Amino acid sequence: MPAGAPLALVASRVRYEEKRLLEAAERRRVPCLQVDPRRLWVELTAGGGGPGWGVALNREIAHTRGLYLARLLEAKGVPTVNPAAVAEVCGDKLLTSLALERAGLPTPRTAVALTSAAALEAAEVLGYPVVTKPLVGSWGRLAAVLRDREAAEAVLEHRDALPSPQQHVVYLQELVDKPGRDIRAVVVGDRVLGACYRRADGWRTNGARGASFTPCPPDPDLDRLALAAAAAVGGGVLGVDLLEDRDGALCVLEVNHTVEFRGFQEAVGDRVDVAAAIVGHALAGAGR
Repeated sequence: MPAGAPLALVASRVRYEEKRLLEAAERRRVPCLQVDPRRLWVELTAGGGGPGWGVALNREIAHTRGLYLARLLEAKGVPTVNPAAVAEVCGDKLLTSLALERAGLPTPRTAVALTSAAALEAAEVLGYPVVTKPLVGSWGRLAAVLRDREAAEAVLEHRDALPSPQQHVVYLQELVDKPGRDIRAVVVGDRVLGACYRRADGWRTNGARGASFTPCPPDPDLDRLALAAAAAVGGGVLGVDLLEDRDGALCVLEVNHTVEFRGFQEAVGDRVDVAAAIVGHALAGAGR
């Protein structure tokens, strides 16, 4: 394992966000080691040393690898942003929903069924159309709108044929009648850096699917809800996705622990430096 840097940025892909983080560390004159987690191994037995990093920015996009990476680094005494406990909650939509529910925060009506037969029953109670999503996944992949029972039966039959038992657990949410957009708020520690609208032609407004980003005006209620959602999952560096219904009422859709911020940064411009805020947060947590 590469050793001896105040800051390590661990990522198997260096995208826009990782480049900005490396640049932010360079501006602060903080030595930053770029590490590919696919080349890492850790000795667990007594005497197996750690890497000697002051803090690690865990930017691994593969959820399972990123989660176990955080656990290994923390076991070796390396503070990690975000911690494994946060990655575990945010990386699983059921755990996220449970955390938000415990905190008493508004969310879309949600149900989880352990079989397709039970999911069909749940969908009838929630009322069509409903959205089904995989428990673990991002960028809107394998998510679908079920507009009636016939569509639900077809999609769930396909899900049942997938090899992973986790795909057979069905996560359902009401399809919120939103005004053609959702909101991404970026939270770093106890601060909301800002928010932006994400617009798309379809019902999915993921940046990876070509959504456009525009600034969202400051809103104290939005900030309070974003901070509460971040706190509910354990806090850190997070992207909080919010929905507004046709009456403007806000609810929390998801909380992302490896936040992609290119669209947000381009929307807000020079008023906010997301990478600098993240690096500062990481170094503060490591006592620098």
